[in-house]
Amino acid sequence: MVEDGGEEVLVETRTTEDWLFHAQELVPLVIEKVREAKGFPGRWKMIISKLEQIPSHLSDLSSHPCFSKNTLCKEQLHAVSKTLAEAIQLVELCVGEKYVGKLQMQSDLDALSAKLDLNLRDCGLLIKTGVLGEATLPSAVACSSAEPEPATRELLARLQIGHLEAKHRSLDSLVELMKEDERNVLAVLGRSNVSALVQLLTATSPRIQEKAVTVICSLAESGSFENWLVAEGVLPPLIRLAESGTTVGKEKATISLQRLSISAETARSIVGHGGVGPLIGICRTGDSVLQAAAAGTLKNLSAVPEVRHTLTGEGIVRVMINLIDSGMLLGSKENAAECLQNLTAGNDSLRRSVISEGGIRSLLVYLDRPLPQESAVGALRNLVGLVSIQILVPLGLLPRLVHVLKAGSLGAQEAAASVICRICSNTEIKRLVGEAGCIPLLVKMLEAKTNGAREIAAQTISSLVTFSQNRREVKKDENGVPNLVQLLDPNPQNTAKKYAVSCLGSLSSSKKCKKLMISYGAIGYLKKLSDMDIPGAKKLLERLERGKLRSLFSRK
Repeated sequence: MVEDGGEEVLVETRTTEDWLFHAQELVPLVIEKVREAKGFPGRWKMIISKLEQIPSHLSDLSSHPCFSKNTLCKEQLHAVSKTLAEAIQLVELCVGEKYVGKLQMQSDLDALSAKLDLNLRDCGLLIKTGVLGEATLPSAVACSSAEPEPATRELLARLQIGHLEAKHRSLDSLVELMKEDERNVLAVLGRSNVSALVQLLTATSPRIQEKAVTVICSLAESGSFENWLVAEGVLPPLIRLAESGTTVGKEKATISLQRLSISAETARSIVGHGGVGPLIGICRTGDSVLQAAAAGTLKNLSAVPEVRHTLTGEGIVRVMINLIDSGMLLGSKENAAECLQNLTAGNDSLRRSVISEGGIRSLLVYLDRPLPQESAVGALRNLVGLVSIQILVPLGLLPRLVHVLKAGSLGAQEAAASVICRICSNTEIKRLVGEAGCIPLLVKMLEAKTNGAREIAAQTISSLVTFSQNRREVKKDENGVPNLVQLLDPNPQNTAKKYAVSCLGSLSSSKKCKKLMISYGAIGYLKKLSDMDIPGAKKLLERLERGKLRSLFSRK
């Protein structure tokens, strides 16, 4: 609100009460003079209606307990007084018909009307936001205080009041303050402050947009302001900045969208506001950081089933495959792989689209790189059912799955085991899987910490052991039978038990295996599983008990 150094001195030399008295004196004087103005009756009538509202707003301000202590009150009263002084100057020009041109005077009157609107609005905000009771210290004292909260609240309030340049200066100070003490700023931020920042995203100045979106990006990444940001309409200006902002503006806007799109409801809104096209464009041509953030946002959008066809209509499949092949950052490739995994979940049309665009080959090559593998293997798991195994094997599927089972994360190993289970449709494939070295790795997975990994490992082994050579591999592994017996645990949370019964049933023709099963307590488990009607449990129990009786008689 303070325009230059001279006016700043003028503001400081008078008390808040002096400025109040000065403004109260000016209002009736201005109204009286305006009634004498010649020409432009419609505009002057509108100005009078606004001038008549000023006394009640001044009364509201002056009745606040902290009125005289608040720097913002003094500055606001100075701004009102300055507007009233400008009104007097324009009235005198009109009365004396000394204005240069009619159009210029009309423009000046419109500007005066806008300033009055701003003054009335700002007076209301000072009361409504509650900042009068919070920002009661002079700026210099507050900034040097051990407790910086009043100064921070005052700075945030300045984002909402005054003209654009004053808000810009406040925004500069806020950006610097957040660099020093972001936590303190976030702790006192209110919804009205968030609304003011969102409004600054639509400023005509790219510099203001950059600074506003920098702060908003921090708010989005903090994880505490998503609801306020979205409710205050942050998505459309963020999308516009992502599409056509400055380099910094694009980056911060895209990172903000990535964080906000974690919410499924917000993801739908981003699609509804036309956000897909700009994000796709960034993935095609943006720099490395932008690509990664845009791909991350699209990954979040693709997790919402009802928007997937909109995404594919914008060409997302081809773009994600290109990112996997040649993305500049590892994050871009990882986000693209997860996006394809989401797109191919439960939708044959989208799966065929990924296959026809060459997605399987790209995903397989991705597995050769030192990247997180879970999403890529998950996408392959979604696709293999629609592709002939005779095509997949020559592409190097099996050695890559073995690599994942050896060195991948548990989630990646689980997805790889699921792929193996799905492709084991005939004896030849089961033979190839066994020869590739999968059996020992799957046996090791039976010891995994998660129930899901143990279950898929047991399910895959139960499918593979129908081939004799694979059975021999399980028998050879010293942990094969013991690990399977442990999975006979009748606990309801153990969903691998039915597959463990199936595996052990296939191995029970071996005397050595039966002895191992008995020695590790399989009979006790199977008695409980038989009572639970687990398929194959009763038959396996009878087989083991007969073997136990024969062993007993032979010893006698």
